Amino acid sequence: MSEPLAYLDGRFLPQSQARLPLHDAGFVLGATITDLCRTVRHRLYRWPDHLARFRRSCRSAHIPLPLPEGELTRVAHALVTHNAGRLRREDDLALVLLATPGPIGYYAGLPGAAGTGPVTFAMHTFPLPFARYRLLVEQGASLVIPSTRHVPAVCVDPRIKQRSRLHWWLADREAHLVDPHALALLLDLEGHVTETAGANFLAVSGGVVFSPPRHSILEGISLQMVEGLCADLGIPFEERPLAVHDCLNADEAMLASTPYCLAPVARINSTPLRCPGPTFERLLQRWSDAIGLNIRQQILGVG
Repeated sequence: MSEPLAYLDGRFLPQSQARLPLHDAGFVLGATITDLCRTVRHRLYRWPDHLARFRRSCRSAHIPLPLPEGELTRVAHALVTHNAGRLRREDDLALVLLATPGPIGYYAGLPGAAGTGPVTFAMHTFPLPFARYRLLVEQGASLVIPSTRHVPAVCVDPRIKQRSRLHWWLADREAHLVDPHALALLLDLEGHVTETAGANFLAVSGGVVFSPPRHSILEGISLQMVEGLCADLGIPFEERPLAVHDCLNADEAMLASTPYCLAPVARINSTPLRCPGPTFERLLQRWSDAIGLNIRQQILGVG
């Protein structure tokens, strides 16, 4: 079969030919809105939720969507249908959406400033890299709290999913000095736990699942799923500011993220936690039942 397709500025093209000019605002300003939706058994999973978040992020960043939602959905399904045909039956895709204010003409000696031309809009896919997540499933996540802090909400609303992510790069480099496999868990300026670069953080204490307040973190689609699963299972779910002390003394902790759904946390700053904990196991089993797919087995490549 031919190579994967991508969609860029109104047309389908081979993914290897999907390129942005060097004077695009996504490079010059780091102004890129994004979202990522996965497939389950080669079908988009919770696509309306991801599309709605993408739309909200674009609106907040003053980047107008170039297509109506119905056309965006048509393009997304067309890409997945074509590109999933190259996968094994047991694999799945990630679908990435991105939008920028478009090219900045004067950076290339051309007419036009930032935001004066058409926006750049693209979609592309890649196979979910389950091998990358196996360590999370088998051993649990190692989290390190670095000195780098989360960007304050007064600067950039954390509910906007975007790629101005230098602070995450710096935080992860710092975390890797402690543990090459660690993920950085950032604090806000008040010292409360927020999230990792790719996942929402949840702590479990006294039978209650706690999340940092949603106004201080990305509005995770997987976080919404966990909240719903908790309701189904009769597990209390609460939002509240979490101090490092709360997390180090939690009964268990976990990460919720679109690509791997749910992963247990094995340690925070070298302090071990129960891994996997019973609440994690109940949630993962209910999630697997809900989508008709054994999430753990898919990542481990068994079954």
